[in-house]
Amino acid sequence: MIAVVPSRSRWKPRAAVLIVLLLGVGIAYVVWRQSVPGVRATLQPVPAFIGRATPVTLVLEAARGNVREAEVRVIQGATAAVAFKTTPPAGRRLEAPVTIEGAALHLKEGAATVEVWARDDFWRPLGRGGQPALSLPVTVDLTAPAVEVLSATQYVYQGGGGLVAFRARGAQAAEVRTGGLAYPSVPIGDDGARVALIALPWDHAIGLPVSVTARDEAGNATTRSVPSTVRPRKFRTDSVTVTDALLEAKVPELLPQRPPDQPLLDGFLVINRDLRRQAEEKKREIARTTSDTARWQGPFVQPRNTKVFSNFAETRQYIYRDADVDTQVHLGYDLASVKQSPVPAANRGVVVFAEPLTIYGNTVIVDHGLGLQTLYGHQSRIEVKVGDQVEKGQTLGYTGTTGLAVGDHLHFEVLIHGVAVDPIEWWDTKWIRDHIDKPLQEAGLPLIGSTN
Repeated sequence: MIAVVPSRSRWKPRAAVLIVLLLGVGIAYVVWRQSVPGVRATLQPVPAFIGRATPVTLVLEAARGNVREAEVRVIQGATAAVAFKTTPPAGRRLEAPVTIEGAALHLKEGAATVEVWARDDFWRPLGRGGQPALSLPVTVDLTAPAVEVLSATQYVYQGGGGLVAFRARGAQAAEVRTGGLAYPSVPIGDDGARVALIALPWDHAIGLPVSVTARDEAGNATTRSVPSTVRPRKFRTDSVTVTDALLEAKVPELLPQRPPDQPLLDGFLVINRDLRRQAEEKKREIARTTSDTARWQGPFVQPRNTKVFSNFAETRQYIYRDADVDTQVHLGYDLASVKQSPVPAANRGVVVFAEPLTIYGNTVIVDHGLGLQTLYGHQSRIEVKVGDQVEKGQTLGYTGTTGLAVGDHLHFEVLIHGVAVDPIEWWDTKWIRDHIDKPLQEAGLPLIGSTN
């Protein structure tokens, strides 16, 4: 038997093809490795200015592998100041708060560039080169706004309102703050003059300062104290008897999603607590729709021939079968007359809400401008719609028992930026003149909603 030995000439082409294939695969792999993008970088919000302390959020995301290191630099001429540097733990995505401190970095006012440099741990034969992951032109502005308090309501009561007039030059926005609440201001007159209506909640702690803070586009801020005295007030207390008849009538109406096996009292507590809180949140949300100009004219009016039977900031103890089950604060006046009485607009304004509002039932909210709004609850039917302009005394609807109402009446509130204040102040011409008009006159500014 004769063995057949393959010819070397037949193996050579096959080996050459195999080598070419292997080289091609290797080159393709290397090219793919090299072409994989590096780290994607963003700054949120995108800064146009750098101030004394400009906060941003740095977001880095690696296309492959993990983010290895990152650095934020501010470039001015030949100088590069490092504002942030980190070697993060392994991870494909990094989100970190960054504060670019212009003064601490010894930046000069004028043009600059913010660069983000970042590397991942993904191997590339030739590396990624010397290019930043992000480059943004910015303007360095280290000059804070100039703020001067011109005048303010001298005495503000717990559960009351007032006005602050000030001048803020070079400011993009300015607000009055007290007790964790912020009240936006609007321009009035010339030369940076601004005004803000403010409100102190009924439980505002005595001694909390009132201040003005103005900020420019670079985030530079200036704060000045407001010379205003906060005075305490005593509010009434009352008790409300929760009957089975009330539970049977109101719980299914206001909590239709209640589980069938849930006791009616438990449903009532959800309404009285959770739905009440939701209504307060909604009022704050609606307050943000306010006009920047005053729409009211003179004092607000109380519906004729109405009797007050529940007061502002009245603490109510809810009693069921001789047991205390809840405590809540009533943030308006309950006004009663005859059933189905017309509900008049307390002043000129625009309707910004006209629909059911949890415990308040069928509700209308009228915006009078500068954050000042009035609320009309428990109506049997509503006669206006959102966007309607209304005059003082115009009928908004008719009283009723919708919402968490026991008898036919109107629940009336005055709100300043969503914070309920005592309506009696705005019913009083003298109070408006002393607490709103007077500070404006002292500041040499035009009157708003003038009583004159």
